[in-house]
Amino acid sequence: MNNRALVTVYGGSGFLGRHLVRAIARTGARARVPCRRPDLAGHLQPLGGVGQIVPVQANVRFPDSLVTAAEDADAVVNLVGILFASGKQTFKTVQDEGARNVAEAAKAAGVGTFVHVSAIGADAGSPSVYAQSKAAGEAAVRDVYPDATIVRPSVVFGPEDEFFNRFGAMAQLFPALPLIGGGHTKFQPVFVGDVAQTLVAAIEGRTKTDAPYELGGPEVLTMKEVMERVLAYTMRSRPLISLPFWLAKLQGAFLQWLPNPPLTIDQVRLLETDNVVSEGAVKDGRTLQGLGIEPVQIASVVPDYLEQFRPRGQFSVYKA
Repeated sequence: MNNRALVTVYGGSGFLGRHLVRAIARTGARARVPCRRPDLAGHLQPLGGVGQIVPVQANVRFPDSLVTAAEDADAVVNLVGILFASGKQTFKTVQDEGARNVAEAAKAAGVGTFVHVSAIGADAGSPSVYAQSKAAGEAAVRDVYPDATIVRPSVVFGPEDEFFNRFGAMAQLFPALPLIGGGHTKFQPVFVGDVAQTLVAAIEGRTKTDAPYELGGPEVLTMKEVMERVLAYTMRSRPLISLPFWLAKLQGAFLQWLPNPPLTIDQVRLLETDNVVSEGAVKDGRTLQGLGIEPVQIASVVPDYLEQFRPRGQFSVYKA
């Protein structure tokens, strides 16, 4: 890419989006970022030069708002997704129908390259509505762009994540931490910067398009091991209490009605399945290593941004 290239990043104002937009800007290309509230996307513009990054208004639930944002773009990336349903923002309208709307807008604008971010665990037969909608979104994109690049990350970590930060806050506030399902579910956390590098490679046409890429970090951890890492990084001592899936679902049934729910029934269903890169993806080279990207270690990044949850914050004397 160079300064003549234009990439439209739908959902680029979120956690993964800000890192992708910065990676695009570093190539010299311009980034157009359609989002529901461009007035709240001012944090993106300092990531590039003057006029290089431009937030615009669009909503994946309203197809007419999407086409203009894709006009004259060399590539389109769809990052739009939600962790829980709220009002009209449902999994179906955002991650299923919304993905199709973005793809059709890009096709109508004549965009040749389309990249779609899904998630490991996307499965039409999953008991989780989230996973079902991710699979439906992939199928919708394939209908419009048979040669689209689809990327499935595991849990993504980084300074603004909703994974390690959430558990860090829990370690700071609660006298004990729950292990849903006994803490046996496996994760392969992947650094947000590595995901952004993969998406840039896809934009530049350096990826395969016949099957989804699956992105995971260098370590596979159980939920119990994740919690133990969080306690070590935050310098907290908390008991870990096993919570059966049925009891977690019961809690989720009540908590999911909160404005920003800490747990929902659907999230518990997701935890019943491991979230790791498949053997098929490794064999086919549809991974970070297959693209020549060396995954960043959890220990080299996470302790730094979890210092806010230590007993004395940045003044705590932390020893790795």
